[in-house]
Amino acid sequence: MDTKFIADDMDELIALRRDIHANPEIAFEEVRTSELVAAKLRAWDIETHTGIGRTGVVGVIRGQRGAGRTIALRADMDALPMEEEGRPFHRSLRQGVFHGCGHDGHTAMLLGAARHFCNNRDFAGTVVLVFQPAEESGDGANAMLADGIDTRFQFDEIYAIHNAPQFPPGTFGVRDGAMLASCDEFRISIAGVGGHGSTPDKTKDPIVAAAQLVCALQTVVSRSTDPSSMAVLSIGSIHAGTASNVIPSHAELTGTLRTFDENVRSLAKARIETICAGVALATECAMSVGYFSSSPATVNHREQAEAAAEAAVEVFGASNVLREFPPLNVSEDFSEFLLRCPGAYMLLGQGGVCIHHPEFDFNDDVLPLGVRLFVTLTLARLSA
Repeated sequence: MDTKFIADDMDELIALRRDIHANPEIAFEEVRTSELVAAKLRAWDIETHTGIGRTGVVGVIRGQRGAGRTIALRADMDALPMEEEGRPFHRSLRQGVFHGCGHDGHTAMLLGAARHFCNNRDFAGTVVLVFQPAEESGDGANAMLADGIDTRFQFDEIYAIHNAPQFPPGTFGVRDGAMLASCDEFRISIAGVGGHGSTPDKTKDPIVAAAQLVCALQTVVSRSTDPSSMAVLSIGSIHAGTASNVIPSHAELTGTLRTFDENVRSLAKARIETICAGVALATECAMSVGYFSSSPATVNHREQAEAAAEAAVEVFGASNVLREFPPLNVSEDFSEFLLRCPGAYMLLGQGGVCIHHPEFDFNDDVLPLGVRLFVTLTLARLSA
């Protein structure tokens, strides 16, 4: 592999990364980012498709040795709806929008791989570059799949890299099986009968119902799931009422459910429904449960995870490749691709504060390592 070419390309890639960081866009609003990505791909004479999954971009590079396997590489492009509190020179120019998860770095890494392959096409097969929108909302992968990305480009395997502040720079992590948890954000709406606080007997109090739910829902994990199975259920918000002497007619709770097992996930969702029905009966309130931003667990395929680890040994050295670590409770809609195609989700150590921290910034020092990993792994799988 021409590592000198990758090294020579770093100044441009870092400038691109910082430009994307300074101009962040949230889910399905990645218009400028998509245009920048598409313009670079076209300038490098790469077949480019836009508007896939609304603001997604796909690049296709065919090897000069003819037909072979098709390997897809995916990067997410969207930012978070939060304020940046760090003070890098390239800090966000948009109030309330910030690349607090490092997707600017992921996009730059994949552009680096694209730049390498556009100048080094001496391989058999095809490389598909997937620049995905709306990972943070959990909708982007399904939007691209709804537009037929898997059938249009027919890739045999797919891989993604995410930065990992919990690992030091110069390290790499990948697991067989579960890497990340499923995610089901839920909203419970409670309809009661409001009235004056002095006459609660004439009301159906949704706040009392909400309070009972907060406690009862904790039994989904503590009393309904196998203790050896990981499950987390957290209530994140309760909204009800506007005055101290008024019992409102409505209340709403939101929360998150996370597991690594689809059977546990199904059981937990069923228990949420049952508990809501029971509390509704006891309090004489009406309740409805709705789910949004749902993604299944991210489960790596064994062969592809092992291939990723082997490629990482070449890039990072054997002592810096981590294989035994607990799966993470965060979630990723890359899981939707892995349900349809073999592949692996990989972690690139970068140190620093955690993702979604207001002072987070992608570590540019690890950018060339991500590019080299993408290239090394792709060439290995094309020839497998």
